[in-house]
Amino acid sequence: MSQSRLSTAVDDGLLTLPEGNIAILRPPATYDVSPLPRDAVRIVHGFYPDYAAWQNAGYDVATELPDAKVAIVVVPRSKALARAMVAAACAKAELVIVDGQKTDGVDSLFKDCRKRLGDLPSIPKGHGRIFWFAASDAFADWAAPPPAKGPHGFSTAAGVFSDGAVDAGSALLADALPAKLPAKMADLGAGWGYLAGPVLSRDGVKSLDLIEAEKLSLDCARLNVTDPRVLFHWADATAFTPDASYDGIVMNPPFHAGRASDPSLGHTFIRAAARLLAPHGKLWMVANRHLPYETVMTECFRNVDMIGGNGAFKIFHANRPIR
Repeated sequence: MSQSRLSTAVDDGLLTLPEGNIAILRPPATYDVSPLPRDAVRIVHGFYPDYAAWQNAGYDVATELPDAKVAIVVVPRSKALARAMVAAACAKAELVIVDGQKTDGVDSLFKDCRKRLGDLPSIPKGHGRIFWFAASDAFADWAAPPPAKGPHGFSTAAGVFSDGAVDAGSALLADALPAKLPAKMADLGAGWGYLAGPVLSRDGVKSLDLIEAEKLSLDCARLNVTDPRVLFHWADATAFTPDASYDGIVMNPPFHAGRASDPSLGHTFIRAAARLLAPHGKLWMVANRHLPYETVMTECFRNVDMIGGNGAFKIFHANRPIR
């Protein structure tokens, strides 16, 4: 098995780590921490499945970055979020390490950092790069601003899905919802809460659970949705267990793992919806038209209909989940 970039840097003596706490920002559950002293590692994460995985592995996990000797920024897909993480690392640590894949923009971030600091040590390896530098106030202007309302009238933040506009699929699903919905509703993968408004405006709705794995998104949803019928859950929707089954579910499930399209994510959401619904429960779901969800839908529900869509999306209504 080939060494990770971090292992190469440490084991080959290119990077010397000072003694003290090492905070790792947003590492996937598979991130290699073997070259680090375990007792010094602090995981900082806002994505619940990875948060839970590190916690279950026995690591100290938090959602806020603590003071540390070293901060390792694992580059996310969002450029704005990556920059905000670098700024936060500089504010809390003495040594900043940046590690990421080319497909997530690490080379662009490396170039931007070099513009401000000059030449930096780095190791390109495994379709990615790791580089490091002493913490600096040169990136103070990269700090993340608080969530703010965009032109669509909703509060969003860097790093959340569809932060600049209402997602077209969600808007299409909202328009397709019937005039009356079941009493106990849930939105799986609720994001920053767009679908809550259309759901709560329908007759019959007595409660709505917003279940979202990304804390940044859920924090925005708390600003966007103030109806007392709503409960917010920071959780993995595919593993979540409510106090009681739902009468109805709406969802626009994710279908990307990193930058790669992964229909199995949607399959997992569909199976979760069937598990979370009462025997009489109903599902309304939007999906990109090219995604192969029909087979899994018919495996999980006795009745499945396509009730709308356009050239880009398809909308399903299903009921009577199969246990």
